[in-house]
Amino acid sequence: MNHITTVKSFSCGAVLALSMLAGNIASAAEHNWKMATSWGGGPLMEIGAKAFATRVNELTDGRVEIKVFPSGTLSKGLEVRSAVAKNVAQVGHTWMGYDWGKDKTVVLLGGFAGSMDSERMLHWIYEGGGLKLWRDFNEDKFGLVSFPCFTRTAEAFLHSRKPIKSLDDLKGLKFRTAGAWLEISKSLGAAPVTMPGGEVYTSLERGAIDATEWGTLYENKTTGFHKIAKYVIIPGIHQPSAPFEMVINKDAFAKLSDADKKAVELAAKLVTLESWMRVGQEDAKALQFYKEQGNEIIELDAAVQRQAKDLAIEWAQKEAKQNPWFDKILKSQLEFEKLWQDASKYRNVKYND
Repeated sequence: MNHITTVKSFSCGAVLALSMLAGNIASAAEHNWKMATSWGGGPLMEIGAKAFATRVNELTDGRVEIKVFPSGTLSKGLEVRSAVAKNVAQVGHTWMGYDWGKDKTVVLLGGFAGSMDSERMLHWIYEGGGLKLWRDFNEDKFGLVSFPCFTRTAEAFLHSRKPIKSLDDLKGLKFRTAGAWLEISKSLGAAPVTMPGGEVYTSLERGAIDATEWGTLYENKTTGFHKIAKYVIIPGIHQPSAPFEMVINKDAFAKLSDADKKAVELAAKLVTLESWMRVGQEDAKALQFYKEQGNEIIELDAAVQRQAKDLAIEWAQKEAKQNPWFDKILKSQLEFEKLWQDASKYRNVKYND
């Protein structure tokens, strides 16, 4: 065999060996899952859904591989839970509040106007018994394994074509929202409507609605609302915190080893804490961004903020009378909030106004 033939043979053998190695790596996963999501992109996709898939792969040493699909691919954005229950997808990333029509308890876990701020909500979930209630409720009502996965700080209250500061300013205001705030805001004299996300920008641009809520200051930068609505109203009294969730098909989850089940749960917790810190940091920068874009930042009167909380708790207590799960979780949250009622006095040093 001449030198050229030898080199060719070696090259072919090397290519074959590398191909076989790549094939072994590709097939190393013991569990190949598809993830349905409620998002087409943005932070919820990048530092939520995709981050979870990456973390799971790392923590299981590649034994669990998750392919993430955007909204509308495996299921409609608001039907992720159903897709996972039917095993169309083995896992799904969504916001529990979308299932408001099935059981209103979901707003206590996904966040509503009566919720605690995000720091307290996270402590309640991970240290105050909330996680067990979260998982038990989801298994009982939906037959799914569920973990918190991604959380927001308080949302921006509104991107508005009109200045909003007082209770009087809310009267007759037509704005887009969803979940419990649809009902509660009517008590403040507002005229809320709901619509698919794809219609919000054009409705605001045409003046069909006066304002819209959506996500946090950071998340809303990419929507472009600030370009057609001069006023940015803060804080998000309708959504002081917003935990999202990762739902998993029970049969798919049961096939995992105990170690990999714990790894999946840990991945969800890591993403939740990491997203909270990222969103918090980016929100701070976003406030300056809106000012530079010529938007006017308006802080709601304290009276509006207090009344929104009072109305929300009043609404929740009525719901609790007719829904055992709602009652159980609400009581847990209110007891936790009472425990933390003086936290700002020993946790926050007053060094500026």
